Amino acid sequence: MIRSFIFSDGKLVGQDLEREALRLVRGDKGLLLWVDLDKPTDEEWKFVLESVFQFHPLAIEDCVAPSSLPKVEDYEDYLFIVTHAVDFTRTDKFATTELDLFLGKDYLVSFHTAPLKSVQSAVDRATKSTGVVARGPDRLAHTLLDFLIDNYTPTLDELREELEELEEHVLSEATARRGVIGEIVHVRRDFSKMRTIIRPQRDVIDRLARGDSKLIRPVMLPYFRDLRDNLARIEDTAIGYHDRLLLAFDIFLNKAQFEANEGIKFLTALTAVTLPAVLVGGWYGMNFEHMPELKSPHGYLYACMLTLVSTIAMVFYLKKKKWF
Repeated sequence: MIRSFIFSDGKLVGQDLEREALRLVRGDKGLLLWVDLDKPTDEEWKFVLESVFQFHPLAIEDCVAPSSLPKVEDYEDYLFIVTHAVDFTRTDKFATTELDLFLGKDYLVSFHTAPLKSVQSAVDRATKSTGVVARGPDRLAHTLLDFLIDNYTPTLDELREELEELEEHVLSEATARRGVIGEIVHVRRDFSKMRTIIRPQRDVIDRLARGDSKLIRPVMLPYFRDLRDNLARIEDTAIGYHDRLLLAFDIFLNKAQFEANEGIKFLTALTAVTLPAVLVGGWYGMNFEHMPELKSPHGYLYACMLTLVSTIAMVFYLKKKKWF
């Protein structure tokens, strides 16, 4: 689907133009054009990216093919920016969607293969506002990135709730070890994926905030620096949650080791208690011909008393050592 929005002096003056009208607006230097490609067909993205805007083939290739890391490329008269939006649901868990931007002097082209909250929020602001929406494409790009980064916070909140549930599970009395290990691995994968996205995305925003490109006006630099600071706070929060996850894993391992030691301790104590009976039984079970105790009328009683006394002595000894 191709959505288009035309701005004049920062106000929305038209939208969803016909294809031939896009060519005319593209040639009008007094207008600001925003084209959003929402899950486009091959014919649609080829028309916009190749025919209307004539972007570099490498930029188009990077746009259409999924990219695992955010980045920014300067093609002199436009910037190609790769970003990642995040979403978190209880069913699909952690998911990311790539958002590509082509930022020119008087246009902005956005490309994504799935509906994005950040893009829809920017569209709602553009269509429902009666005042000035954007006086430049860099302002539009900032709005999209701002909404995109804002959506990281609820995602982190969902991950934090999962982490807290996992911590409670680890500290509970009845812990299914296989289930806990699976949860830890899953949550750790989500946090690792989150950090993998945030760090390079922070570098992208930092490059835009430094004013290295002439396509970012000086008046917009403080806004991009604010985005960079927000990403830095989100990254620090993600690192803190990741450290808590590692601590929970250490607690789980220590708890599992303690439980294993308690089991070994019990089996060892049980073996020690039965040792006197085994020794006495083994001693008098030998078939020697000359054993005076066997010929005594009280031999059986002596053996029983010896077994009982030595067993009781072993129990008291183990209690003194606090094995019981």
